[in-house]
Amino acid sequence: MQKPPQPSDGNGVMSDTMEVSDEVDHEHDPRHPGGPVSRLGASRAFAVMLVLTGAAGLLAAWVITLDKFKLLEDPSFTPGCSLNPVVSCGSVMKSDQAAAFGFPNPMLGLATYSVVICVGMTLLAGARMPRWYWLTFNFGTLFGVGFVTWLQYQSLYNINALCLWCCLAWVGTIIMFWYVTAHNVRNGYLPAPRWARGFFGEFPWVLPVLHLGIIGLLILLRWWDFWTS
Repeated sequence: MQKPPQPSDGNGVMSDTMEVSDEVDHEHDPRHPGGPVSRLGASRAFAVMLVLTGAAGLLAAWVITLDKFKLLEDPSFTPGCSLNPVVSCGSVMKSDQAAAFGFPNPMLGLATYSVVICVGMTLLAGARMPRWYWLTFNFGTLFGVGFVTWLQYQSLYNINALCLWCCLAWVGTIIMFWYVTAHNVRNGYLPAPRWARGFFGEFPWVLPVLHLGIIGLLILLRWWDFWTS
């Protein structure tokens, strides 16, 4: 009995299966040199993490913006999160560092954290992004974590006060940065040795926890006398 004809790959070569993908671009996959890279999606947990951290940052930016307007209307206004000489949102809002780019910092947060939420919702809907998109997003989170690191230094050692809403934004930014970085490393979008890819794949939570722990320790030590009095 004659076998049924096998599908051709277009070059006259018969194959048992034919793979079709409409989600491939023309970049080279760093994990498979010379091969195309598929557009990359993300797990539901990762997407939810982006939505939650973006929402936390957006909430913080929104509250600070409202309090900033009230402070401009009434210089004697005291924000609700000004609890004591250390936890004093008003002191932070009145500082020069609160407008690092010539406009209130929370206005930048309103825009950037909204973008993070949109990315998370897009991934929840099943979107798959090319490598350049993920690297651009990673660069954005790197800028964010760099900026909040500068703000942390200013708060601890120059302004000498903390803003609780700012701290919420710091936490969200740090978490999203490390998880986006881990996502790109383990998928080969950021060059890294095999052990690093394995580490980020198995323990993506370690570095954000360590980072936040260091910040918490610095805050504890900076005002040790106040906390223990």
